[in-house]
Amino acid sequence: MAAPPPQILLFFLLISSTVTATTTCRDTCGSTQVKYPFGTGHGCGSPLFTAYISCTSNGTSDQLTLKTHTASYPITSISYPTSTLTLTPTTMSTCTSMHTSQTNFGLDWAAPFQLTSTTFILLSCQPPLKATPICDPSLDYLCASIYTCPSVVSLGMPLFPSANTCCVYSPANLDGKGELDLKSMKCGGYASVVSLGDTPTDPTHWVYGVNLKFSYGALQSNYVTSKCNTCEYSGGICGYATPGDAFVCVCKGGYNTSLDCSNNGFNQNQLQDYLWDSHSSPTMSNPSGYGWSFILAGIVSSLF
Repeated sequence: MAAPPPQILLFFLLISSTVTATTTCRDTCGSTQVKYPFGTGHGCGSPLFTAYISCTSNGTSDQLTLKTHTASYPITSISYPTSTLTLTPTTMSTCTSMHTSQTNFGLDWAAPFQLTSTTFILLSCQPPLKATPICDPSLDYLCASIYTCPSVVSLGMPLFPSANTCCVYSPANLDGKGELDLKSMKCGGYASVVSLGDTPTDPTHWVYGVNLKFSYGALQSNYVTSKCNTCEYSGGICGYATPGDAFVCVCKGGYNTSLDCSNNGFNQNQLQDYLWDSHSSPTMSNPSGYGWSFILAGIVSSLF
């Protein structure tokens, strides 16, 4: 008996690829735009970042967070062109709100993040801190400036305390555990500044937070980047499928494809791409839903 028309095979391929879509990915979390390599849940974004980045809800709003071995930190902004993000740790002091830090700020050494463009100001320290090599004396004016903030009394200090209990930690470095260990440095709290604004001596106009650089590492390939750009341009969200963490484009119609969301997520070019993904993708170790699509198509073809 003659083989069935290609349209029948394509129909079964589309059906089988649709039922493998189990993840709902979003392009925003609260007010933060979420793009590759980040995602709002398992199967979204890059698998390299899934263990660290998540979209959490407090019941009234959503917040994108970075999880480390010390705490979960709110992400307030992301610059995708420069591959940087800004955290606002709850343990961080600002001019309007100072408090002692009960836990250390910390990053996981294995995580694809590193400190960048951040100035740590150590507060309420036991003198003589100025004699230690971690302090940058050229930035002492930052200590004098932040100590004009009335909230210093929350640290148990008087108004306009002596600047010898403050230290600008520059260049900032984390210890062997990946932490800013305030206890070992004999300090009660810290402020973290990413920008001094137009008036460097006015702490009310500083931008507080911790800037991190994120990198894809060796696991990020031009292949995935190109496919992701095409996916996002078509209105999809980049994600991955298990087993093997193969790239998928999550479409608003409730289905996943291996390329983009144009033409309902399926066309002749994507048929070729399914073939490439199911046999040659460097990240796949076992057949994905796409590979099983072709197995099913072969079975159907043999029945005619």
